[in-house]
Amino acid sequence: MNFGTSSLDFSILPYVEGVNPPVTKPNPAFLTEVGEQGIRDLLDRFYMALHVGPIKDIFPESKEEMKIAAQFSADFFIQICAGPKYFNQNRGAPQMRGRHAPFRITPNARLHWLVTFEEALAPIIEGKVTSDENMQSFWNYLNVFSQWMVNSKD
Repeated sequence: MNFGTSSLDFSILPYVEGVNPPVTKPNPAFLTEVGEQGIRDLLDRFYMALHVGPIKDIFPESKEEMKIAAQFSADFFIQICAGPKYFNQNRGAPQMRGRHAPFRITPNARLHWLVTFEEALAPIIEGKVTSDENMQSFWNYLNVFSQWMVNSKD
């Protein structure tokens, strides 16, 4: 995506099988600036795009189930950005690799996931809701986190 004079780097790190790079959580200021509702709106946009995208087969079929999944995911991202521990309260410890183990997540699926996330972030970026630094920290987290979720070859 082209964000004008933005200093954002949305390049995608290459996936290397068997390598799990260290994950750095996003700046807490991302949540402060975007807000809990902003995170929930972001994840709703993201999941609705996944619902009709090329990797939709690894997600719930119904729109209602996708909306529920989006809210659980929003709980996770709010928590990971130093917000209230909604995910732990509602679902238990994240243990995201284990939660994703039943689903075939390939390096190609990871790329689709990241591109879809980047598109969902566009209103936040275009509206300058958060600083480039905080947006970059969120993207960097997604970029590495997504590598950890890959569990199948293409």
